[in-house]
Amino acid sequence: MKLAVIGGGGVRSMFLAKSIAQRASELNINELIFMDNNEEKLNIYGNMAKQTAKRINPDLHFEITTDAEYAVSDADYVITTIREGGDLMRVKEERIALNNGVLGQETTGASGFSFAMRSVSSLVEYCELIKKHAKKSCKVFNFTNPAGLVSQTLRDLGYSFTYGICDAPSGMIRTFAKLYNVDINDIEGEIYGLNHLSYFTSVKINGKEMLYDIINNDKAYVDTDLRYFEKELLLSRNAIFNEYLYYFYYREKAINNILKADKTRAELICEVNKSMTEELKKVDIENDFDKALEIFNYWYGIRESNYMAEETGIKRKNKWKFDIYEKDDGGYAGVALKFIEIEQSGKSGTMILCTENDGAIPSLKCSDIVEITCDIVNGKAVPHKLENTDKQCLELIRRVKNYERLASKAIINKSVSLAVDALTLHPLVNSYSLSKTLICEFLELNKEYTKDWK
Repeated sequence: MKLAVIGGGGVRSMFLAKSIAQRASELNINELIFMDNNEEKLNIYGNMAKQTAKRINPDLHFEITTDAEYAVSDADYVITTIREGGDLMRVKEERIALNNGVLGQETTGASGFSFAMRSVSSLVEYCELIKKHAKKSCKVFNFTNPAGLVSQTLRDLGYSFTYGICDAPSGMIRTFAKLYNVDINDIEGEIYGLNHLSYFTSVKINGKEMLYDIINNDKAYVDTDLRYFEKELLLSRNAIFNEYLYYFYYREKAINNILKADKTRAELICEVNKSMTEELKKVDIENDFDKALEIFNYWYGIRESNYMAEETGIKRKNKWKFDIYEKDDGGYAGVALKFIEIEQSGKSGTMILCTENDGAIPSLKCSDIVEITCDIVNGKAVPHKLENTDKQCLELIRRVKNYERLASKAIINKSVSLAVDALTLHPLVNSYSLSKTLICEFLELNKEYTKDWK
């Protein structure tokens, strides 16, 4: 079985390679191809991924290439994780939002629309190649941000073989496993909402409901991403929050903290990636992989320890290190591999995925893309239908989905007026005049990609 990764020159390529290589034999994956159109980054991070896979599973056939058609030809599955425009574009579009007093964060904030303008056009080209050259049954797992809006737009364009994946829910479950010293496979979570805007209504450990035990556990507010919230807020909503909900429930704190910080998250990542890449250029990765890994651990550790630190003022305490041989706990590759595992088994199974609502969440359209616990049956996602959900949570979901629905239409039709209407609806913008200003500046920033917008 063949698995292709579009965006295989990203700095997180080793994580993908580790996850896939550790489970390749079990899942009958014998061919893995990482593709990227940035040859310099592919030769660094793609080669580091290749060396990672080689050490874990030397029998796995692993290639890197800049040829997208070759990469997806006869592929059974494809993962897309691209950053069209590079890190610098993220810096610029997040600053545009902040300069207008609006949160810029690329997945939940206003600048996500700017990123989606670029992402969708490139992903459409890859989806067309996949339709022509991959196997007819090929599934595409999209991790490109903003994953919710991008997944909605791809489905609206008719690419029904695409699914959105995100490691935030599984990451939260992983922290609960550590909190209670249990295996991650012993935990089941029921979640509903949108990508980066979702709520756990149930967390079971070995079949026992632990939702309120976790919410009331003071240690959880130190050792997990519940650290960003107040206990009374979670109790009032009868749910555990995705960490990105911090930007909605503590909007003014997030903006103030970012403006007071020395640099934004985007600026930090841009600097870290640039410095790391410059150092890795000087290393013979194939013959001195340990040195390359040492450099990577240093720089990526800075990135990890500062995750959400600028926005919340809270730094993670645990020192980060990438261990090739440590048992993999999933990450975003784990979401894709879970789907593959269930589909290849021929049996049904349960997982968290971004897929069509199909009546699961009240007041949303069946075609709306949601992030939700699903049963995978015969290769299709069947979302769990909700009962007794919090009305305020549902209202926030509905409002953001209205934005995503209209933003998707704007991108498909390349319509400036629809884009303005979409951002006006976004709860973190909530202003027609601000929306007009933002869209004007985003169009100028993305003029290479938006020449035919009207």
